[in-house]
Amino acid sequence: MTTDSSATLDGVTTSQQSVEQRENPGRSYGMLWRGVPRELGFLLLTMPIAIIGFSVIHSLFWAGVGTIVIYVGLFVLIGAFYTARGFGTLELVRLQWAGRPRIARPQWEPADKPRSFWRSAFGPFVNGHYWLYLLHTMIVNPIVSIFSWVVTIVWTSIALGGLTSWIWFGFIPQGNQDFFLSRTIVDWMFSTQSTFNPRAGDIVLQLILGVVFAATLPFVTRGLTLMHNAIAAGVLGAWRSEALQREVADLSASRGAAVTAEDQALRRLERDLHDGPQQRLIRLQMDIATAERKLDSDPEGARAILAEAGAQARDTLEELRALSRGFAPPILQDRGLIVAIESLVARSPIPIQLETSIAPGTRFSPELERSAYYVAAELATNLARHSDASAARLFIDLRTDPAGVLWLDVWLTDNGKGGATLVDGHGLRGLDERVHGLRGELVVDSPAGGPTRIGAHIPVPPLQ
Repeated sequence: MTTDSSATLDGVTTSQQSVEQRENPGRSYGMLWRGVPRELGFLLLTMPIAIIGFSVIHSLFWAGVGTIVIYVGLFVLIGAFYTARGFGTLELVRLQWAGRPRIARPQWEPADKPRSFWRSAFGPFVNGHYWLYLLHTMIVNPIVSIFSWVVTIVWTSIALGGLTSWIWFGFIPQGNQDFFLSRTIVDWMFSTQSTFNPRAGDIVLQLILGVVFAATLPFVTRGLTLMHNAIAAGVLGAWRSEALQREVADLSASRGAAVTAEDQALRRLERDLHDGPQQRLIRLQMDIATAERKLDSDPEGARAILAEAGAQARDTLEELRALSRGFAPPILQDRGLIVAIESLVARSPIPIQLETSIAPGTRFSPELERSAYYVAAELATNLARHSDASAARLFIDLRTDPAGVLWLDVWLTDNGKGGATLVDGHGLRGLDERVHGLRGELVVDSPAGGPTRIGAHIPVPPLQ
């Protein structure tokens, strides 16, 4: 077993990031600064886009309301709904570009009803999401965007102006100026008549203000972006009920896929038993019956037949052991997933290099271990039967996605002829259904001529 340091998986858990930020505030402040360019780009474009959306949607909406009596207004209102949907979607995309997590999109059409022209045309009138997008574009976003745009412009201008005041302040005509802010502040704070150069004092004061506003700029841009993100999540995002409906649909689909995969696995086992051990046992029974008939008349012939029957019995036993190893070998139950896969790799007729950073003694839930072993065994079987490869790499490791979900990745890469596809009735299709039944994903990348990369991403349930 080797550990591939170059195959480090991306992402760390959210909790790990928060711990690192608490332990290293300087690094956290630096991460805020790295997000400033994208957040500034988002905030500076916010008000122009909001004003354009405000103008377009108000024109369409009130034109539609005004002409609804002649029916033309219905179609104008439909255009207003879909235009508002476009502006709302643009806001979600911009927030994601600014570094915010993706907000779940609404369900625009009923999943249990077929799509039709009339449902697409007049569905917005009864879909609450369209009205919320209309409200966001017509009222909410213009008000919020003007506030955030003004704060961003003022804060950035003070920061840049103060930091560069020592360059441009001397070019401003002094005239008969008798009020200097720096002198007024010092005289008020110390109750005395100051004697320093007030112009130099104003330059120093503006430089201090520039440093303060520049140092706090990352907090301002992050706070304003989070404000927009919170409003978008509440107004433009999917409803909790829709998420629950999708969850139920996904669970139903996963359960159906799991049942289908298990049924196919049982049928495959039945076929393998019929074509292999069952035929051998029938021949073994016939050989023993033949030996019994020859035992008195031809002892030497009977002895030869019994020797051949013994070989048949050993072959049958090995085939049964091979079939059992494809489902749940004892080593998997006794010593865990990694050790079982090491044993699987060692038995492969094509050399496979195993790469993982998971310790051999790491244990997962029994269901996950059986499924991951089944995936690896099926990939190794397809490698030996169909790939024409001379070498392969099996990568298995854990990773955590940005949402904090732990995944087990099992990837097999070979140098064979390629061309692997998901065809109904074949091994990869059954493997895909089994992985989908675990709420995972199977990825097949196998162009003609190779190489082939097949991987399974399986969510890791917490141990009870």
